[in-house]
Amino acid sequence: MSIEVHDHDPAWPAHAGAAIAELQDAHPGVFAVIEHVGSTAVPGLPAKPVIDLMAAVAALDAVPGIGLGYAPIETGMPERLFYRREPGAGPAVHLHIVTAASWPTRNERLLRDHLLAHAAGRAEYGRLKQGLAAAGHGGDSYTRAKTELIQRLVDAARRERGLPLVSVWEE
Repeated sequence: MSIEVHDHDPAWPAHAGAAIAELQDAHPGVFAVIEHVGSTAVPGLPAKPVIDLMAAVAALDAVPGIGLGYAPIETGMPERLFYRREPGAGPAVHLHIVTAASWPTRNERLLRDHLLAHAAGRAEYGRLKQGLAAAGHGGDSYTRAKTELIQRLVDAARRERGLPLVSVWEE
C-alpha cells in the first residue's frame, strides 16, 4: 500500500495541541513534557497526515495505561513505548514515550528543530517524501528510502549541538 503525502496542513499543530492537552488532562503529573515532532510539526513540509507526539517520563515502567483510543504497538525500539490512535475527528496520532534522561538528545526532536531552522534541508526532505509517495513506496520501503537523508540531517543537527553521531535506527 502506497503512502499518501499531503501538503502541510495548518490545522496539524492545533490537532497536536488538542492531543497533548487531552493526554496531560487524563494523566496529570505523568508526563514531564509532550511535544509535537515529525513532519506535521514543520510548517511548509509535506507529510503523511499523522501527528507524531513525543512525551518524556521519569521511567517507562511507571507509565499507566494510556487509554483515550491509543493502542500499544511493539516496535522493537529500545527505551521507548509507542502508541497509535487511529484517525477520528482528526488525523491519526503516534505517541512516542521516552525517558526524561534521553529527552535532550532524541533524534526526532533534533530533526524537527533542524528542519525548522534550515530551509534547504526542509525543501530537500519534502521533495524526497513527495517523490517516494509518487513512486508508490509504502510502509517500510518508504521509511527505509528516507534513511540516508534523515541520517545526514540528524548528523548535522547533532554536530551543531556538539552531540555524538548515532544511527537514526534504534535497534
